[in-house]
Amino acid sequence: MFRAFYANKRWLLWSWGGAALLLASLYAQVELTVKINEWYGSFYNILQKATEHSVDEFWAQMLRFATLAFPYVLIATLTAYFTRLYSFRWREAITFFYLDHWRRAENEIEGSSQRIQEDIYRFARIVESLGLQVTRAIMTLFAFLPILWQLSAGVDLPRIKDIPGSLVWVALLVSLGGLAISWVVGIKLPGLEYDNQKVEAAFRKELVYAEDDKVHYGHPETLFSLFTGLKINYHRLFLHYGYFDIWINSFEQLMIIVPYLLMGQGVFTGLITLGVLVQVSNAFDKVRESFSIFISNWTTVTELRSIHKRLAEFETNIGLRQ
Repeated sequence: MFRAFYANKRWLLWSWGGAALLLASLYAQVELTVKINEWYGSFYNILQKATEHSVDEFWAQMLRFATLAFPYVLIATLTAYFTRLYSFRWREAITFFYLDHWRRAENEIEGSSQRIQEDIYRFARIVESLGLQVTRAIMTLFAFLPILWQLSAGVDLPRIKDIPGSLVWVALLVSLGGLAISWVVGIKLPGLEYDNQKVEAAFRKELVYAEDDKVHYGHPETLFSLFTGLKINYHRLFLHYGYFDIWINSFEQLMIIVPYLLMGQGVFTGLITLGVLVQVSNAFDKVRESFSIFISNWTTVTELRSIHKRLAEFETNIGLRQ
């Protein structure tokens, strides 16, 4: 899956050159988010004591935000466009790499068309998207951890205020705890996704055969039986995703108020200003999201694990794996 793109001389410029370009773009976006976080502090401090500042200072802050936000939007848009191109090139590389070996394979391979046409596309798209998110999360951590560590001096809660970098440790603990619970709650999802792909493949295969031969394939009884199996599997999958969604949505809502629970008291005691509180909320959210990158993408990770399992089986069947 990876060597077809990253170890093939034909694709070296796209694979490694494109990856370097994407990394540079992500770095630029993270730097801009750091500057926007700094802007929050100064802007909300002005709003907190608006009568002590002039309206010109307000408009100067608006202009400052524009000089940060517009470049971010442009870079993010171009990155998204290039990512789609990059993902398609990866799909192209894997597709023809597999086709070369598949044509020489002597064994009958279940669902070959689906694996070559659909699974490869989904694999390349998901890995590229998830890979960029993980890379951005790592860069964000490097950028925001020192900021959040410094802002921890504004915590005014007993015991917690005595811990250096308390906000960082809280973000880490809630993220690791959330990841552990997500693993337990969603432990059955990868297997269900894998089973789902198998029944989808069987249903699609019958329809494809029926396109050319409706005498021997596509009988209503056969299609009804296959679709019934499909429906049962989907209902089971939806049920498991249902209670997983309850957990993940509850977790996300709880994380919104955590920085305010930790820092809110400091506003009333005068230890911190409103600008610092908003800055902490934004920085905490960035760090917590980076720590929790796999929690927020758990369904995507589940789908990827299922696809990887199917493609690994396909590689074994065409002789690419032992």
